[in-house]
Amino acid sequence: MNQPLLVVDEVSKSFGDVKALHNVSLTIKEGDIIGLVGSNGAGKTTLLRLLSGVYRPTSGLVSLSDGSDIATVRHAVGVVPENTGLYSRLTAWENIRYHARMQGVDDSEAWRRTLYFSKFLGMEDSLQRHTKGFSRGMRQKTALLRALAHAPKVLLLDEPTAGLDVTSARTVRELVKQLGEEGGTVIYSTHQLTEAERVCNRIIIIHNGEVRADGTPQELLEITGAPHLEEAYVTLTGDAARQRHEDDKPLKGLSKWWRSIFTPKLPAEVLEDE
Repeated sequence: MNQPLLVVDEVSKSFGDVKALHNVSLTIKEGDIIGLVGSNGAGKTTLLRLLSGVYRPTSGLVSLSDGSDIATVRHAVGVVPENTGLYSRLTAWENIRYHARMQGVDDSEAWRRTLYFSKFLGMEDSLQRHTKGFSRGMRQKTALLRALAHAPKVLLLDEPTAGLDVTSARTVRELVKQLGEEGGTVIYSTHQLTEAERVCNRIIIIHNGEVRADGTPQELLEITGAPHLEEAYVTLTGDAARQRHEDDKPLKGLSKWWRSIFTPKLPAEVLEDE
């Protein structure tokens, strides 16, 4: 039986009056390939940032199974954010090496792991190229290599195939499958149910900041009595989705002036024949 690896214990996260997550409890085990599924604004990215130690919970605790607060052991986690955040003036390998050194990993070890995974991703001939001219798919693959270079216990992927072409998206999915077969643990955020079903052995549905379901694809079908996952998802998230929270801090100075000039005004009336 797979051992517990990461524990989310009654975690809530608020941003002012906005409750992004409410009383979330999860146990993530070694070898889990988890599809974190939800609409935009459901709380997926907030949860991933809590799991990586970037955010601190408003209440509750995110920890490794030994009780260590995740914020103190961030080296245990590899992260591929929605925005890859690569340094364009560095080569792919320099980006990876810089991150690995920050995690205390020797260059030779980082290179060994990078070369192993880059062959799978078809990136071995591009490691010495500067990332400025990379396509979105190549940037995403570089970010994956960067996240894997320090041998993390858990890999967090935030919409890893969004905007990728069919071939690149398939390559990313195949890598996730391979990691699972090798005993790796991956949390795979997506709003594509078919993708989650294809890649993951466990699906967590999050809606309006709450976990609505957690189980294998087959278990979700049995819980809802639905013939397929899309119908199960609709059944579990029947209430209206909240609006995605954006930064609503008041603008000041030049920013306020600039927006006042270039933000178009809505017309007072719109006639039916317009």
